[in-house]
Amino acid sequence: MTPTFLADVQQRACEALSSPGLIRLITEIDDNGPIPKRALARTLPDLATPHLRQNADLARALDLVRHRPGSGLGLTTSGVELADLYDALARWARRHSYPTPVCDFTRRIQGTLALLNETLAAPAGRDLRIATVLSAQARDDLAGPRDLLEQWLRAHPQAAQRPTAA
Repeated sequence: MTPTFLADVQQRACEALSSPGLIRLITEIDDNGPIPKRALARTLPDLATPHLRQNADLARALDLVRHRPGSGLGLTTSGVELADLYDALARWARRHSYPTPVCDFTRRIQGTLALLNETLAAPAGRDLRIATVLSAQARDDLAGPRDLLEQWLRAHPQAAQRPTAA
């Protein structure tokens, strides 16, 4: 993939992958196993039902989750790989206190995805904001999450071809 194509793909995919409801859904299933058919609202009670449905539909469209008879809504292989990517993004953010020293898991993922978009979209040598916000070590360490994101996008191009969650 060319850098311009990859930047375009990454931007569209990151819009979808940054949805708080999607992040919560994927990580909940990853951490606690499949969600029984009618237990989605009970499992994530702080998210409005229409928002839950919309994100569950998005997760299905992206082939991240699938209903498994007898066990409920579970992760597909691409969903498991996305959960691993989310964990890596959150670890980098926690290690480098990004976007703030104290924030939740979802905000860490959203902030890191936004930062990765910015680094890929910036012309070579033009990442001035990143240079002022991040230490040299954090910028160097960002290569790991960036590589993982690019690897996931190459393996799952459908993520950039679907509508985003509202």
